Order: sequence, then C-alpha cells, then structure tokens
Amino acid sequence: MTAFASRALRARESFWFLPAILGVAAITTAQALITLDRYLDGRDFGAWGVLLYRVGASGSRDILGAIGGSMLAVAATSFSITISVLATASSSYGPRLVRNFMSDRGNQFVLGIFGSTFLYALMVLRSIRSEATDGASFVPDIAVNVAVLLAVVDVAVLVYFIHHIANSIQVSTLSARVRTELVAVVDELYPLSVPDSNTPKVDLVGGVSIPATTSGFVVAVDEAAVLKAACAADGVVELAVGPGDHLIAGEPVAWATGSTDNESHSELVNAVRSALTLGDTRTPTQDIDFAVQQLTEMAVRALSPSTNDPYTARNALAELAVGLVPLCERPTPQLGRLDTDGRYRMTVVRPAAADLIDKVFDAMRQYSLANPLAVIATAELGRRIGTATIHPEVSAALLRQLAALRRAYITSGADPVDIDTCLARIDAACAAIAVSA
Repeated sequence: MTAFASRALRARESFWFLPAILGVAAITTAQALITLDRYLDGRDFGAWGVLLYRVGASGSRDILGAIGGSMLAVAATSFSITISVLATASSSYGPRLVRNFMSDRGNQFVLGIFGSTFLYALMVLRSIRSEATDGASFVPDIAVNVAVLLAVVDVAVLVYFIHHIANSIQVSTLSARVRTELVAVVDELYPLSVPDSNTPKVDLVGGVSIPATTSGFVVAVDEAAVLKAACAADGVVELAVGPGDHLIAGEPVAWATGSTDNESHSELVNAVRSALTLGDTRTPTQDIDFAVQQLTEMAVRALSPSTNDPYTARNALAELAVGLVPLCERPTPQLGRLDTDGRYRMTVVRPAAADLIDKVFDAMRQYSLANPLAVIATAELGRRIGTATIHPEVSAALLRQLAALRRAYITSGADPVDIDTCLARIDAACAAIAVSA
C-alpha cells in the first residue's frame, strides 16, 4: 500500500469524512435547485404542474423551518445514541474496538444525511423572498418539494439507524468485522504463493542508520516506494520496523547502504521516511499483530469477573481460527526483495506465525483458567491450527503452549470433574497435532 493510499484510507475511515461529503453535496444541490427555480420562475408546467406543491412564501418558510429544526434534533439524538453505544462497546469489548464504530459506513451515512438535510433546508430557506417584506417575491418551489422528499427519506433512514445500531453492538457483528480485517491483512502480508521477486533475507553489513524524525505508531509501510528508492540509490535498505511498531524520534527506522554521494543518500533517506506512515493509533490495515490482538482482547475481556461471558470468548477464539488457520497453511513469506536485474535491494519485516500464536495462548492461559468453556475453546483453537499448519515451528509452539495450559489448569483449583474434562480435550488436541506434524 502506498503512503498516499494509506492516508486516503485513514481519511475515508474517519467519522467526519462521509458527513462532510454529504454536507457539501447538500449545499451544492440546494444552490443548483435554487438557480433552476430562478430560471423556471413563472413558467407553466402544464399537466406536470400538479406534481409541484406550491404553498407560497409563508408556507414554504414554515415547511423548511420544520424540516430543518426536526432534522437537527434527530441528528443530535442520533449522536447521543452513537456515543452511548461507543461507551458500552468500549467498556465491554475494549477501547480499541471503538474504531469499528467510528469507521462504520452506516453510522457515518445516517449522521451525514440528517446533517445535510438540515443544511439543505437552511440554504433553501434563506433564498425565499416575499413581496410584502422584500418588495419582490421568489419561492423556490422545486427546492422546497425536494426538501419534503428528503424529509420522507430521513424517516426511513431513522428506522434503518435504529436497526443498524442495535445490530452493530452484537458480539457476532463486532467479531465478524474484526475477523474480516484479520483475513484481509493475512491475504496481504502472507500470500498463497511467494512472488518471484522475493528471496531469503540477507544480513546487511555496514549500513547507515536512518533515524525517525517524529514519534508515533507505524501505521503503514510503502514497501514498493522503499524498493524503488533503494534501486535509484544503487543500495540496499533493511527496514527495522513494520506496521504496529512504536517509534520515538531518533530511533532507527531502517539501515541503508548505497551511493556515498550526499545528495543521493539524502534522497534515499527522505524516500524511506516518506514511505512510513505514522499515526497516534494502530490500525489492522497492515498490522496483523493488532488484528489478532483485537480478537484476543475481546476473549480476555469476556472472561473478566465483571463480564463473565465465556460464550463471547469462545466466539472470539473461533473467529481467530478463521484468520490463523489460513496463515499457518501458507508458505513463510521471504523477507528479501530483488530488483528487476535480480540484485538484492531490500529487507522487510513480517511477524512470525509462531510469535502470533504465543501471544494468543499466553493471554488465554493467564485469563481462562477460571472457566472450563474457555479452556476447552483454547484447546480447540490449538487443535484446528495444529492440524492444518505446514510449519514445524508452529506445531512446536502449539504443543509447548498446550502443555503449559495443562500444567496451569491442574494447579488452578478447579473442580476435579472440570479438570478431567479439560485435560482430556487438551490431550486430544496435542495428540492430533503430533500426528499431523
């Protein structure tokens, strides 16, 4: 993903983006229809005239005032409902899931359509002139009729919003959205086949550090731009960070070798820095660790004493399997990149599948021991990944994690019946993984 595409995606997912577009469209449409009304003012539409509702200047002001005022009130109510849902989701499923509501197209569209209807009514209202007060009469009848149609549409949008907001807070909807993001980042970073331009990593010797100029999380890396810059400088660039890493100004983002010419080296340094998009928060666009973390956090929070919802935890682990099983079925991505002439040019960063699995199982071992359903779901996750993986290191990590889970659960003080049941499921998972390895 290019740096421009990354910034465009972040703007597109911002809560203000779609409402702003709709607001500008409303103002533009209002001005266009007012201009059309001025052009057609006084003309006879014949039989089609019955479709145009004319109520005069006073009546039009009343209609537009009612529409604008009511839409502003409905928009305020919608904002209040959305904020309430955000607070509930943040406390129940984790604050990092709030971005799913902020980037939700349905929420943006509803709030945008209410706000744009208000702006439209306001712009049309200011154009009405009455002969008694202004000396000349002008009523934009077409624009007023369109305002009435927008009000009818807004009623349908309000009904949709109530349904959408109730559906969006359900656990299945939340986990499905995060799972979709996880699958997308797996497909991007861990393709089914290794491209011909990839090659095993080559350790860089004698590279010059390229320090960061600002602090923040690495949101995206434009690897194509880095490769192009390395080719232009006839050098090699080894990236030190990847999406999800946190940088402090002065820390190295990469090491580079190449032309000793100051101008060429300066261009390479600037190109590498420009290829990294930094932000205040992590996103799952290129950050697979964050995508996995969101579902893991959902499972962990569901097991807290205040929530005590093992079924949500089990659902989150099942969604994790949808992303992690394909990941472990695919070849390990090569970290090296070649130019068109076959010369080594760049080293990229990718999290290892075994490391991702360790983070999930470490968290579940610490927080699931008080609930047998969660322990069984964790063992089932291990079995599903372990019987599908093609990587010996992943199988070894799963067997190690399941053995640790078994030891921890034996000493957890759970009821003997639960211990026997959970140990049987853990042992069955380990046996299945051992056979598949």
